[in-house]
Amino acid sequence: MPKHHKSKKDAQLIIRIGKADRDAFVRLCDELDTSAAREVRRFIRTFLAEHAADEPKKKG
Repeated sequence: MPKHHKSKKDAQLIIRIGKADRDAFVRLCDELDTSAAREVRRFIRTFLAEHAADEPKKKG
């Protein structure tokens, strides 16, 4: 049976958005059977992957 390694979530990111946007986002996440935190993490991972090619290469 393969092991599924989940990275430890040990940091927080606090953002400020309008209450109406937050409420609509949370409501939509509920309707889609997901969580707001999961979707924000997914956005961050996708954003980082899309911009990985933009990072300067480190010299060894």
